[in-house]
Amino acid sequence: MSEDLDRNFARVVKLAEAAGLPEVSIGTSYGTPALLVKDKSFVRMKDSETLVVMCALEEKEMLLELDAQLYFETDHYKGWPAMLVRLSAIDDASLTGRLVAAWREKAPKKLAASFAA
Repeated sequence: MSEDLDRNFARVVKLAEAAGLPEVSIGTSYGTPALLVKDKSFVRMKDSETLVVMCALEEKEMLLELDAQLYFETDHYKGWPAMLVRLSAIDDASLTGRLVAAWREKAPKKLAASFAA
């Protein structure tokens, strides 16, 4: 892994831990570092500067319109419940919000219901 990828993924891990997300483990998805909840990936590094974040399609459309500097998609992600996040452009509070939302998307319903954020 590159130094930038390591540093940026470490930031993602730190924010997920600080948010207190339960049952999170570190793994890989499509060969890149990822955070998993119950063995399901909810965020992964696409490259050293870009995070793939799971999200509902309606939310994705809203966020893409709201802030194209932070959120974007490539043709590969069109129609898929995931969007891309520019890690250099997003602040820690906004990134934490995205991590929590992505975790809720992938966590089992009972686990998600038990987590009050």
